[in-house]
Amino acid sequence: MAVVQLEILTIGYEGTGAGELIAALRAARVATLVDVRDVPWSRRHEFAKRPLSEALARHGIGYRHLKGLGNPKAGRDAARAGDLAAYRAIFAAHLDSATARADLAAAAEMLGHECACLMCYERDPAHCHRAIVAERLAALTGLAVRHLVVAGEPAGDSEPFQPSLL
Repeated sequence: MAVVQLEILTIGYEGTGAGELIAALRAARVATLVDVRDVPWSRRHEFAKRPLSEALARHGIGYRHLKGLGNPKAGRDAARAGDLAAYRAIFAAHLDSATARADLAAAAEMLGHECACLMCYERDPAHCHRAIVAERLAALTGLAVRHLVVAGEPAGDSEPFQPSLL
């Protein structure tokens, strides 16, 4: 019998270690971590695709990278420069691409069968494209969005997503 997820979970790994991230995922009974980074690499080796997927597997959590849901370089550059209008336009256009639409459909399908959690770098979902992805998935699935907080993070990170902040 399939377990139907009642919400879309997200999490950011900024300021935490892989062990703390995995503990938060286990506490939320996440079956699969969905990496929504454009490039699944990190300056912190433990969060690069291979080491992270291996660590997750040791704890019974699957890993899936959906590149089409990542923020493209031009979007990241605009966000870093503080040009939020350009960032929003670039990411919105990206989400309308065939690759992103296919990965949104794959994520929506996954959410109907298992507890999955979207992951990116930024701790605060209001400053991360994963919140926009989660809202698109919510529109597709009718599920609510909940942003997980890793132990030690400020409690404010679990506030509802406000698109106007991006």
